[in-house]
Amino acid sequence: MSWKKFKEQNIDKAREVKPWDILNPEVERVSEEEANARYELCLGCPALIQFTKQCKKCGCFMAVKTKLKDSKCPIGKW
Repeated sequence: MSWKKFKEQNIDKAREVKPWDILNPEVERVSEEEANARYELCLGCPALIQFTKQCKKCGCFMAVKTKLKDSKCPIGKW
C-alpha cells in the first residue's frame, strides 16, 4: 500500500464519528429539526432493527447517531 493511500485511510478513520461522541460537549450537533428528519428516514429504512432502533449496517443506535453533525448514514440516505 502506498503512503498516500495509507495516510488518506487514516485521516478518514480519524474523522469517523464514534458512539461516545454524544457525551463530548465539544462535538458538533445538528439542529433538532435536522436530527428528527434524519431519524424519520431511519425509521422507514429496512436496515433498521425496529426493536433496538439500531442500524444493521453500522450497528449504531440511530436516535443518537442522527444528532451528530459529522455522522453519516452508511447507505447514504442522509
